[in-house]
Amino acid sequence: MRDFLRTTLYFCINQMNMSQEQSHQAAKTDFGRNWVSSSRFLFHVQLFAFAAFVLGGCYGLYSMRYPGKPKVEVPESTLYTPKYK
Repeated sequence: MRDFLRTTLYFCINQMNMSQEQSHQAAKTDFGRNWVSSSRFLFHVQLFAFAAFVLGGCYGLYSMRYPGKPKVEVPESTLYTPKYK
């Protein structure tokens, strides 16, 4: 009988320690409970989103850039030094 009580007590104590350890590990890795790691994660998400928007905007401006000077025929009478007939 003593062995049964001793093993039962030992089992209960181990279960309590394991459940406390599991709850501590869950609280350590939980996003909602640990505000330090969650704020660090949100900071990195914001940084990545900002960089993605800036690079996307730069690429959009680069892809729609002005292609260059077109070849336009200008009448000779409107030049800086006009040429008349």
